[in-house]
Amino acid sequence: MTSPFIARPELLDADPLAATGRPVRWGVVATGSIAAKVTADLLLLPDAELQAVSSRRADRAQAFAERFGATAWYADDAQGSGVDALLADPAVEAVYVATPHAQHAAVVRAALTAGKSVLCEKPLTINAREATELVELARERGLFLMEAVWTRFLPAYQRALEIAASGEIGTVQWVSAEVGFPAPADRTARIWAPADGGGALLDLAVYPLLWAWGTLGLPDEVRAVGTLNAEGVDAQNALTLTWASGAQAQLTTSLLARSPHTAMICGTDGWVRTDGADSVYRPTRLDVQAGEGPARTEEFGLIGSGYVHELREVTRCLQQGLTESPVLPLEHSLATMRLLDGVREQLGVVYPNDR
Repeated sequence: MTSPFIARPELLDADPLAATGRPVRWGVVATGSIAAKVTADLLLLPDAELQAVSSRRADRAQAFAERFGATAWYADDAQGSGVDALLADPAVEAVYVATPHAQHAAVVRAALTAGKSVLCEKPLTINAREATELVELARERGLFLMEAVWTRFLPAYQRALEIAASGEIGTVQWVSAEVGFPAPADRTARIWAPADGGGALLDLAVYPLLWAWGTLGLPDEVRAVGTLNAEGVDAQNALTLTWASGAQAQLTTSLLARSPHTAMICGTDGWVRTDGADSVYRPTRLDVQAGEGPARTEEFGLIGSGYVHELREVTRCLQQGLTESPVLPLEHSLATMRLLDGVREQLGVVYPNDR
């Protein structure tokens, strides 16, 4: 069985720190912790330049720009928003969007309208309607757009898919993956706020889904159960995916319980299991059991915080004039949002953006 998202062979062997073309000038929207981590990795690429950063507050924008050496910084003021100012900067070619989920659609729409290519944090949007509108706009304007699902580009994840597709562990019948941690009790925090698209599902489910879809493709049926808090945000959920072949996947995400953050792919002749802390989204080691012989371990390096491989792919696509990544195509992101919409309907989770 060939995985629908199997990595391109040349990407497996590529050196992500080797320049693949002309320099690309970036703008970063938002200055939170994820933006800092990704920007630090971006600066490891010899053909990436940080042109500008924007934040609602001037002190944060200036501090971020000074920390990472951005040429310019923008913030909200009496003349308008920092985001609009950054998008009006003619030197900015590509924009990395790291705002809360519920702001993704508006910021990405504005960036595409301004003629900028976009890498947007996951989830791409709150719902499939918003995602479809963005994809249509990007295609209409001939601009690059990609959801920042960084795990998809890590060598260990690509290798796991390669092993599963090779037949070494037989026919894949079952996949399990989970990610969970007890989130702070502050109900005003982004991860709990309905207005920000809070909840375990949108924040975490993309990682377990990657392991199921990468080996079995899109499921024929999805059943979901979950626990909602008083504000109607999902605190924990469990998904059962089934395929006409009889294959199944059990995926769990939680903001209540601490889990080992692992994934396992099981076939008729063996299994592949991620090994190590946070290995469901940042795998660096795989245990492989094939047949009756002893299990082996394969180890992989991690560059920076792990975002370099994703950023190399975006940079290469921009240099080659591509409007979407062949490794993580826009149809993957649309399918993800449609599935998450269906799960939220089963759970009864509704966000302001849905109205």
